[in-house]
Formats: sequence, structure tokens, C-alpha cells
Amino acid sequence: MNKIKKPEVSIITCFLNTDQYLEEAITSVLKQEYENWELLLIDDGSSDNSSQIAKYYASRYPNKIYYYEHEKHANKGLSASRNLGIEVSSGEFLTFLDADDVWRPQLLSGLLNLIEQHDVSLVCEATEYWYDWKDKGKENCVIQIGSRHDHVFTPPQLMLDLYPLGKSPAPCVCGLIVKKVILVKHGGFDETFTGMYEDQVFLSKFYLNEPVYISSTCNNLYRQRPDSLVGASHSKGNYHSARKKFLDWLQNYLKEKNIHHPEVLASFKNAKSHYKTPVWSPLRSIFLLKKLKRLFRR
Repeated sequence: MNKIKKPEVSIITCFLNTDQYLEEAITSVLKQEYENWELLLIDDGSSDNSSQIAKYYASRYPNKIYYYEHEKHANKGLSASRNLGIEVSSGEFLTFLDADDVWRPQLLSGLLNLIEQHDVSLVCEATEYWYDWKDKGKENCVIQIGSRHDHVFTPPQLMLDLYPLGKSPAPCVCGLIVKKVILVKHGGFDETFTGMYEDQVFLSKFYLNEPVYISSTCNNLYRQRPDSLVGASHSKGNYHSARKKFLDWLQNYLKEKNIHHPEVLASFKNAKSHYKTPVWSPLRSIFLLKKLKRLFRR
């Protein structure tokens, strides 16, 4: 009797100078209970030992782990690297494991069961914010997505409920599974977002167009470190400019796709209002200069 073939899951791991963590991420994939997967290691121009680690595992596990890089070993950013992974993937389903995060053995089997059971395009689970990898005295924290779990959401509810327009926590990329054909239909990742908010662009397309299942399960650990992409954005003061760029993208996307959900538009306008800048007309500039001269004469 022939066994029913299980669907293949393509795991995309992009990395840039993460030799301290990459092997641990790869090992967590090798420990997965679900066995029909491929791991695509996408090198975004690393200059440390990450490339050698990735090539070693690709040679050790042929037909399971693959190494790719951009032409001339270029650094093109996270979205371009994920798109490369999507392009070379062969799985029906896609998952994304960042090079400094890890999975528990049940992650793939659990997410795959949910996306097939509920017949949705995207499944997202809760995430454990991982502090004790470095500080044993600091307790990890499981962050649930939104306020309602184990439920299918139809558009555009998650756009209203979740960050960055809503107030509830958004999914982490290391805790989701998506149908490849649907992600490709929506254009993959936007390569103008090389780092911050690239995940929110991808998620927003699904919130606005596709049913999404939110699960309370948690089988992924999101490493907390100050030199991560998010941590560095806050420390360097780049966060607000990245958020404004996302809001500009969202405005264009809503217009381009003729999306007219009144509640979404109201939520967007509220978020956008925090980033308005004053209009500096020539007459206003002359008026202010004259006012300053009068003050200095006193």
C-alpha cells in the first residue's frame, strides 16, 4: 500500500554575520519531528564565519540543506534575500527562521496541521521572547498575538487589531507558515524594505486580502539581543523613520489595490497624523526671520 506523500515545507533562513548563532538555528531544524522539509540558507554577504558554517551543513546534508548567495556575494537586504529563497524553494509551504532564532521540535508539524485543518493561507503562532539564552536570571516571556486566539480572521480584522496600526502584538516571522502560491501572488517581500518593517509589509498584504489563523501554540524562540535588527533600530534612532516609510507604503498600497475599508482608512489616518511635518512656505519663512530679528534687537 502506497503511503500518502506529505507536503514539503521550505524553510528560508537568511543570514548576515551571525556565526555566533547560525549553527544553533540549523540544529533546531534538524531536530524537527516533521521530516519532509528543505532548509535554504541565504547568505546576504557575510564577512564572518557564517558562510563557512552554512556551506558545511549544505555539504553534510545534501538534498536537505542548500546554500545560496547573491551575485558577487552582495549584501542586498533581508527582503531581497527572502525573495531569493522563495524563488529557489520547491515546497508547497514556506516558513522563515531567522539565523539567531530557534524552533522546538514540534513547530513544523504543528503549524502544518493547522494550515491544512483550517484551509487558510497563513497561520501564525505565539512567540517566546528569549532572554535566558544569555541572562539566566531573566525570565522568558510568551507573547500571544492579539487578544483572540485559535481563531480564523477574515480581512481586514487583523489590520485593525494588530501592530502596527492596532494595539495588540503582531506575529514574529519565526512563528508562521504560509502557502507559497499565495505569497507569490501577493508579490513576496518588498525589496525597498531592506530591514525594519519588511515583515509588516508582508503581513499587511495577508491581513487585507486573505483569511489568517491565529494560534495560541508556541514552539519558536525569538532571541532578544541589543545588536539585533530591531534593537539596533531603536538604539540608533531609526525606528520612527522606518515606521513612517511603512505608513507611506501602506497608503500607496491601499490606493493601488482600491481597498476602501472605512475602519482601516480611519486607523491609518490616525497613525499617519503622528508623522505630519509643518509646511514651510516662503512667506512663513520670511515672517519667522523678521520675528527673530525683532527679538534680537530687544
